[in-house]
Amino acid sequence: MSEDTIRILIADDHAVVRKGLLALIETETGMEVVGEAADGTEAVEMAASLRPDVILLDLVMPRMDGIGAIQGIREHDPEARILVLTSFSEDDKVLTAIEVGAMGCLLKDATPEELLRAIRDVHQGQSALNPEIARKVIQRMRKGGEKQSLGELTSREVEVLRCIGRGLSNRQIGEELFISEPTVRTHVSNILMKLELPNRTQAALFAVREGLVSSEG
Repeated sequence: MSEDTIRILIADDHAVVRKGLLALIETETGMEVVGEAADGTEAVEMAASLRPDVILLDLVMPRMDGIGAIQGIREHDPEARILVLTSFSEDDKVLTAIEVGAMGCLLKDATPEELLRAIRDVHQGQSALNPEIARKVIQRMRKGGEKQSLGELTSREVEVLRCIGRGLSNRQIGEELFISEPTVRTHVSNILMKLELPNRTQAALFAVREGLVSSEG
């Protein structure tokens, strides 16, 4: 296995879904499924032992649901990169999943190309959200009246946040702002800490909410 191979854990209680995802991922160069979990408890345990690069996670599972699994996984690894796959765009659990730390969410009727692209985006630390879900999360953030504001950030951090909102990777942000990639990572960490946001996806949505970038992309 190459060092560049994306190691993936699949967590879904339906064996047919797991095998379908496995078959798709096995056809893709640079990706490998390292484990399959049939419920939320298994997902937490296998994520801790296998340390996969990306976790594909269903929200409706026995023993522990997807929300609990996300929280459990992030207790062991706050940097875990979780991509939710769900059948329900209307379900409040989808919005909660993003709020507690999932980096992306796709509906199960997404095309294979969309799924593989989302896996790569999440692996690179970028958000991967179904547009309908992104709009709902932004609406909830606006209604929530969060105390966090741009006033918490330095001017450079605001520039970095704007780039995050545009979907740029750390490397791309560094090239655009003429700073090193480690410096970008420091700025991103500071932004998340100051705004009390769980991950880059929430930071990107916050940038949209604050008008730093257009919600149309």
